[in-house]
Amino acid sequence: MANIATLNLDGKEIPLPVIVGSEGEKAIDINKLRGDTGYITYDDGFGNTGSCLSKITFIDGEVGILRYRGYPIEQLAEKSNFIETSLLVMNGELPTPDQRSAFSALLTKHAPLRQDLMRFIESFPTGAHPMAILSATMNALGAYHPHLASNNHQADLQHFDEAAAIAISKVRTIAACSYRASRGLPFNHPNPKLGYCENFLHMMFSDPYADFVPTPEVASALNLFLLLHADHEQNCSTSTVRMVASAGANVFASVSAGVNALWGPLHGGANMAVIEMLKNIHADRDDGTRFIAAAKSGKGDRLMGFGHRVYKNYDPRAKIIKASFYKALASLGIKDDPLLNIAMKLEECALNDDYFVQRKLYPNVDFYSGLIMRALGIPENMFTVMFALGRMPGWIAQWREVAANSKLKIYRPRQVYVGEPMRNFVPANLRK
Repeated sequence: MANIATLNLDGKEIPLPVIVGSEGEKAIDINKLRGDTGYITYDDGFGNTGSCLSKITFIDGEVGILRYRGYPIEQLAEKSNFIETSLLVMNGELPTPDQRSAFSALLTKHAPLRQDLMRFIESFPTGAHPMAILSATMNALGAYHPHLASNNHQADLQHFDEAAAIAISKVRTIAACSYRASRGLPFNHPNPKLGYCENFLHMMFSDPYADFVPTPEVASALNLFLLLHADHEQNCSTSTVRMVASAGANVFASVSAGVNALWGPLHGGANMAVIEMLKNIHADRDDGTRFIAAAKSGKGDRLMGFGHRVYKNYDPRAKIIKASFYKALASLGIKDDPLLNIAMKLEECALNDDYFVQRKLYPNVDFYSGLIMRALGIPENMFTVMFALGRMPGWIAQWREVAANSKLKIYRPRQVYVGEPMRNFVPANLRK
């Protein structure tokens, strides 16, 4: 017997197919509901709506599971790296050594920016937000690679590997240049001898008199940060990428839209909000004790970096990044930082106080990632840019999944209209 849900509507029984995912997730297929009955469903913010069938990422927030293409995030964090994981996310399988080498060669080839594109970045006013520069420049890549940006999915997919390499390589260079431009500093060119993360830090922080050489622990922490952010199912920016891709838009236009969605403070700004919270606590000459007491009473400010909309258990990414965070701090010799001390006080309370444990308000990945970015010397207005670097392979994979769908429909949500009913036009001289 087929899995069918029955909806009783206007005295009629409407059969609706039930879809069961590979991990046992269940969904009711309402594709034909409007055509058969005239009804639509209402789900404010799409919080309970499955917008697609996807093979990329699986999350079970109730028990704290995150998997890319079936591989547990814990295994990838321990045994893989950002570039290998990017290939897994985008292509569906772990790469062979030859595939990994070929993609690395493409990354090296496409790391530099053309002079006119660098002038485009320089044309932004000093102090411009790096996310504005990043989104505009990622979109502009389509003009520099027209054979990869035809707005014809079948044609674009023929050059997928090259387009993916360009986006992942150049987003790193653009991000570093956006930081330098926002501070009125000269750009640093990529060094083909450096790894992905080391090269990024070189382009960010080297000066004419000395190259910036990160400790292995710092490079490892950044690599892990990017890997843990590579994809995260259908969040706001990812859904935006898929929405734009469904119109037939090329990968550069689509990921640029994702950057803009990520820029929203309710999405990509969470790690920056953690640092702002710690600054405010420090400014109040509090070690975190009064802040925690106020939060528990319900009269204080929101505790940023704790709990998660999806994870109702410990965020698995937070467990992983925590250890790397402490190793990076040790390698940098950071032992007594006032904001760090406050953060550790908040962490101790959240992990041991029954109030937080019962409510499952555990530290999430944003809590530790904000602290890592600050320890690395990355300014707060670059935090969301760093998020975009990590999320780029996920956006590209989601774009590919849409583009490869031979039965693709342009995404077009419906609405329930609650405005004025039909009324007649009133001439200007009769309006009150």
